[in-house]
Amino acid sequence: MRADERAVRDGALSGRMLGPFGILTRLEYWGFRIVAALFGALPVDVASSLSGWIWRTVAPHLRRHARAERNLAASMPELSAEERAAVLDQMWDGLGRTFAEAFHLRTIQSDPSRIVLDLSPEVLEAVRSPRGCVLACPHMGNWEVASIGALRAGGRVAGVYQRLKNPLVDRYVTGLREPYYPQGLFTKGNDAVLKLRRVLRQGHGVALLADLREMRGVAVPFFGRPAPSTPFPAFLACSMGAPLVAGRVVRLGGARFRITGELLPVQATGDRDADIEATTAAIHACFERFIRENPGQWMWAHRRWG
Repeated sequence: MRADERAVRDGALSGRMLGPFGILTRLEYWGFRIVAALFGALPVDVASSLSGWIWRTVAPHLRRHARAERNLAASMPELSAEERAAVLDQMWDGLGRTFAEAFHLRTIQSDPSRIVLDLSPEVLEAVRSPRGCVLACPHMGNWEVASIGALRAGGRVAGVYQRLKNPLVDRYVTGLREPYYPQGLFTKGNDAVLKLRRVLRQGHGVALLADLREMRGVAVPFFGRPAPSTPFPAFLACSMGAPLVAGRVVRLGGARFRITGELLPVQATGDRDADIEATTAAIHACFERFIRENPGQWMWAHRRWG
């Protein structure tokens, strides 16, 4: 049984499973399932467009919009006020689209015209490497499509995700995503390191979203300011001798995407801490270039710089 089918089954059986959870958890879950059903019943392009319109209409009135404005102004001061407004409008539209497209990943995967792979021979070789491959991506375009692109490129990847606060919503959403991570989809935690190292030793890939704040990580330059960043992709690449690829998903319009990637150098001087910091800095230098090329496709609303 596919994971997306299991998610539907879980919904049908949830009457038996809701017992341990409080009323607010259950109400939130059923509210989410209603929204999922509504967007899932629409054609993918209609759902994407509608959700994009809702988000770009509502989000500018929320607190996170002011934070996004501050982050964008500090990172790209060369933009005018009108240009910043256009970037943020595109950002909210894209985030809304990504939300609705989560309920249509199977449609996106099955339609070859929706994803264009623009990968060099060296990147394709890295993705298929018998040493495994570490794929580090930012939250751009629709980042959920990155794992579908890895599958289409011949890789079999595992992933890591942050568990959602609502355990019922978490179980449902994980069920939608699992089919595109054939080597496993693991929650963040100490045991994830051991699981992902095992995946790499078996010659498979590890796909990680690596552009958010990590206060226990290393501070590397990002848009001219030190940004606390996860060292995890660099740690895996350095310790396992696996190739490191920075990938991105670019939205071409509607629910159509182009996936690109760059093979990055993995520093190996023998000084583990210095190697991990230098490699993490290389990842974020690449991310910054990606974002500067399409600033409206990145999430500016996070507390990225602490």
